[in-house]
Amino acid sequence: MTGLDVLQSVQFVTAKGKRLAILGAEDWEALVEWLETLEDLQIARQAFVELKAAGGDRKRAGWREWKSVAGEVE
Repeated sequence: MTGLDVLQSVQFVTAKGKRLAILGAEDWEALVEWLETLEDLQIARQAFVELKAAGGDRKRAGWREWKSVAGEVE
């Protein structure tokens, strides 16, 4: 299910004069995953913009070698 599908699946209720959006837990999780994917794509795009600006030189773009960061990744 895409984020757009999740947004279209929202149901609305009114309680105590407030209009509330209701999502099932699975739909909520799918929406969060979709937003995280969008965030990851933006990070990757920015990294490639920086790499291009550095003339393709990863070190100059601030990229670190995998060997130096492998232990930091869980």
